[in-house]
Amino acid sequence: MTLDDENEQIRQRREKLEALRRRGIDPFGGRYPVTHWARGLADRLGNAVDEELKGFGAVSLAGRLVALRHHGKTCFAHLMDQTGRIQLYARADALGDEYARFVDLDTGDFIGVTGEMFRTRTGELTVAVKAFTFLAKSLRPLPEKWHGLKDVETRYRQRYVDLVVNTETRAIFQLRARLIGGIRKFLDARGFLEVETPMMQPIPGGAIARPFKTHHNALDMELYLRIAPELYLKRLVVGGLERVYEINRNFRNEGVSTQHNPEFTTLEFYQAYADYTDLMELTEALFTELAQSLLGTHALQWGEHAISLTPPWRRLGFFEGISQALGMTVTPATDAAAVARAAAGKGLTPHGGAPWELWKDVFETLVEPTLVQPTFVIDFPIELSPLAKRKRDNAALVDRFELFVGRRELANAYSELNDPIDQLARFREQAQLLERGDEEAHWLDEDYVRALEQGMPPAAGEGIGIDRLLMLFANQPSIREVILFPLLRPEGGRAADEGGTER
Repeated sequence: MTLDDENEQIRQRREKLEALRRRGIDPFGGRYPVTHWARGLADRLGNAVDEELKGFGAVSLAGRLVALRHHGKTCFAHLMDQTGRIQLYARADALGDEYARFVDLDTGDFIGVTGEMFRTRTGELTVAVKAFTFLAKSLRPLPEKWHGLKDVETRYRQRYVDLVVNTETRAIFQLRARLIGGIRKFLDARGFLEVETPMMQPIPGGAIARPFKTHHNALDMELYLRIAPELYLKRLVVGGLERVYEINRNFRNEGVSTQHNPEFTTLEFYQAYADYTDLMELTEALFTELAQSLLGTHALQWGEHAISLTPPWRRLGFFEGISQALGMTVTPATDAAAVARAAAGKGLTPHGGAPWELWKDVFETLVEPTLVQPTFVIDFPIELSPLAKRKRDNAALVDRFELFVGRRELANAYSELNDPIDQLARFREQAQLLERGDEEAHWLDEDYVRALEQGMPPAAGEGIGIDRLLMLFANQPSIREVILFPLLRPEGGRAADEGGTER
């Protein structure tokens, strides 16, 4: 469809709108008594015989016309509501003078219809329209072609159209709702309490990330959008709420890519009297229960990879993975220059000079791409984990895991540091990094230290990326496919996929 064609259709639709008003019909009307939905009728009457259809009685549905084809004195159409589509059949002898108004409808218009159920000669369940009500005029035509990469940015910008014309998109976000509902059911059944924590915080904490900043006028104070709910959730554990969780929106002022959106959703939960090994078992149970209930299988297809969620999942030590990638034994005490030379031999140019920066580069570049099947990477260096508890048998490491599936991190968990003296010392180390210009370093939160001084029981906590989990379950390569309204550059600007800031 050319721009001229679209403009002509818009002009014609506006003329129809004015014609409706001249006839005393509100083109943007009011309520309509809906008695049935399309999918419900299909489920209930899909195998019904003619006698059962005749005795079913009248039905009333409302929705958007997505197809219309008329042949003289008869007209077929398809009506779409939030559950799916159903065929309509209108006849001039049944509608009388209203038939001309029915065939003058445009695709995209909203109507309510009342009629009896029957099955056409081709076997399609259909509503024989006895009466209809005009509910809302569509002034823009639906696109004839909306698939393919060339339309991908338009699909994200005009998600309202994407949802209308692409059943695959609707299915993804229906799956998202069921996924979140399944998570709540799983945790509620195990005694976890759902809570809410602040999105605007005076000190951004709980993650190593650069925050968004805003200003509260009435209090004349700087605030930061939440980068993680961790420190607030652990305050609740201090207060005696021993199992808590939050499905939360987080905001990180970072690059955008097919794997990152500055605004994203995570599940974060904490369990007192547990450690990170308990959460590995809990995570296996959560993922397998979700896969079975939502997809009916533990076997997933993600891109070209066949992934099995059947436990137990592999455990891989952080330094074990680095050692395998470099072909040499690496520990926290290994000479950094030797590690750098081995990394250079693998084609890696380190970004930082500190040993922990080198370890992080090697892991992200050489180890992560190998982690296709579910893998718990365990026992991280303390430099990468300012909030995790030290291992009892090795003070250079912490009780932490990251879960990787399909080469992507889906979860991060650790045994929580509940020693206020140790925590304060680590906060001060992070504060020094912040002063030296590291915008992602952790801020010193004195009130959180004070909370720990009240006493926090041994506990373990975990964060799971909801968006990335849905990407896995829906077999989608881009995070923008699973977020209804992903952040994009201003319309007409250069998109991130076309050379903008990515990571």
